Amino acid sequence: MKQARRVVWFILSTVVLCALLGGAYGRQVEATTGTDDSDVKASLSAFTRVYDIVEANYADPVDPDQSIYGEPNSPTGAIPSALRTLDPHSNFFDPRAFALLREDQEGKYYGVGMSIRQRPGKMGKLVVVVEAPIPGSPAFRAGLRPGDVVAKVDGKSTDGLGTPQVAEMLKGPKGTQVHVTVTREGYDQPIEVNITRDEISQKSVDDALTIRPGIAYIHIRNFNENTNDELSDALRKLSEKNLQGLVLDLRNNPGGLLNEAVEVSDHFLEKSQLIVYHSGRQSPEKRYYATHGDDGNEFPIVVLINRMSASAAEIVTGALQDHDRALVMGEPSFGKGLVQSVYQLSEHTGLVLTTARYYTPSGRLIQRQYENVSLYDYYYHPELTKPTHAEVRLTDGGREVFGGGGITPDIEFAEPKLTPAEETLIQHSAFFNFAKYYLGIHKTIPQDFEVNDAVLDEFKQFLAKEKIAFSDVDMKAHLDFVKNRIHIQLVDSIFGQEEADRISIADDPLVSKALDDMPQAKELAAKAKRYVASKTQR
Repeated sequence: MKQARRVVWFILSTVVLCALLGGAYGRQVEATTGTDDSDVKASLSAFTRVYDIVEANYADPVDPDQSIYGEPNSPTGAIPSALRTLDPHSNFFDPRAFALLREDQEGKYYGVGMSIRQRPGKMGKLVVVVEAPIPGSPAFRAGLRPGDVVAKVDGKSTDGLGTPQVAEMLKGPKGTQVHVTVTREGYDQPIEVNITRDEISQKSVDDALTIRPGIAYIHIRNFNENTNDELSDALRKLSEKNLQGLVLDLRNNPGGLLNEAVEVSDHFLEKSQLIVYHSGRQSPEKRYYATHGDDGNEFPIVVLINRMSASAAEIVTGALQDHDRALVMGEPSFGKGLVQSVYQLSEHTGLVLTTARYYTPSGRLIQRQYENVSLYDYYYHPELTKPTHAEVRLTDGGREVFGGGGITPDIEFAEPKLTPAEETLIQHSAFFNFAKYYLGIHKTIPQDFEVNDAVLDEFKQFLAKEKIAFSDVDMKAHLDFVKNRIHIQLVDSIFGQEEADRISIADDPLVSKALDDMPQAKELAAKAKRYVASKTQR
C-alpha cells in the first residue's frame, strides 16, 4: 500500500507540473508559470482525498497502476486523461510503450527481424502469423515466410498469447538463439528453425532505386536516428551527381526526429537557407538552417505526400516547397506541427509533452486545428478538419502557399479508391491467404514469375473454397488489379519486401504522374532562382 501511495504522489506531482508547463497549448487551460503554489497543493490534496475514498470504498479492489497509467494502449488513467486536456500529442508512456518509443527513435532492436500480427486461423481461432520478415534479417535467412503461423517459441505454445507477448519472446540479447516452431499451409509437419538473434535495423529509407534512366525514387518510412545516414548512402549508390530527377516519397510517413528532418532537408537546399523554426511559451524561438547544402546538385524533385504524412515529413515538404526546390504532389498532409519533448521519468516511463509549434521558412504554421474535434476524428479522419487557407505566405519564387492545416500540395492528386469488389478481396485478406494456399501446393515461384491463366484459375478456386463472392464479371473488370496484387504478394513471400516494392512502385499512379511532371518541377526551381535574382538586382 505504501509503495502504491508513493507512486501516486510522484505521478500527481508530475501531472501538475506538466499541466503548468503545457497550459498555453490546451483548449481551455489557463494555468501559467505564475500560478500560486497554494492552488497546486489544493489540487493535489483534492485528488488524493478522491483517490483515498475510491481505494477504501469501491466495490472491487483498485489497481493503482490502472488508475494512474490506464490500460495498455488506452488513455483512461489519471495521467493520460490529464494530458488529453492539453492537445492530441502530449502523452504518457508506460514502461512497455516507452521502450517501444525508444526502439522506434533508435531504429533498431535485438531479435529475429519479422513483423507479426494476430489473424483468424482455422475455425476462426486467433493465431500469431508472420506478416513479413525484414529483408536480410535472421528470420528472412531462416526461410520464414508471410503467413507462417508461429506455433511455439523455445517450446512454449503461443496459444492464447497476443502479438506483444510473442514479440517479447522473440526478442533477446544479440548472439543468443531462439527455437521457433511454425506451421505452414501445405506442409504436413511443423517447421522447426533455430534463429540466432541479431541487431535488427528498422530501415527508415526502405526503398531507393532507379525507376527510369537518370530518375531515382526514394521512400522514407519515418525519421529515426539513422535516416540521414541512410539517405546519404542511398544517394551515393544512386550516383547523386548524375541524377536528372528524384521522386521523394513521404506518403504515410508519421514523422519522427526533428534533427533528422533538418538533415534530410539540408541535402536538397542551398547552404544557409532556412529549413524550419519553432517557438513556444517556455521555448524561445530557434531556427534551423542548411549547414552543408546541396553541393550544387540542381536535379528537379517531386515530393509525394498524403493525409498520413505528418510532423517531420511535413517539415521537409514545407521547406522544399517554400524554397521552390520541389514540386509537391498528392493530398494535403496531416497537419501535425506541435513540437514534442521527451522526458524520461522514473520506473522506465516517459512523458511526451508539447513545448512549441513548428513554422515553415515562409512563416506557415503546420499544425491543424484540433479544438472541438474528437480524438478519433483528429487521428483517423484528418480530412474532416479542412484548412481555411486564411494564412497565406509566399514562396521564394512568389507563389502563394497556405498555413494552419498541414501542407497543401502544388498538384492535388487523390489516389484511386478501391471499388466495392476490390474492397471485398482486401477485407478478406484474399491475396495474403491465397499466397499461402498457392505456395502450399507449388512451394515456390521462379524469379520471372507471371500471373497467367492457370494461376488465375487457382485463385478463382481458392475464392470459391473460401466462399468469397467475386464473380467472373468482377474478375474481368478488375483483372489488372487482381494480377498485380497476386504477383506482389507471391514475390513478397519468396523474394522479400524489397522486390515486391519494386513492382508496386512501377504500377503506382502517383509515381507515374510525378515522372510525367518532372519537367514542371525543373521549371519551378529555375523560375524561383530567376525571381530571387531579379529582386536582388533591384
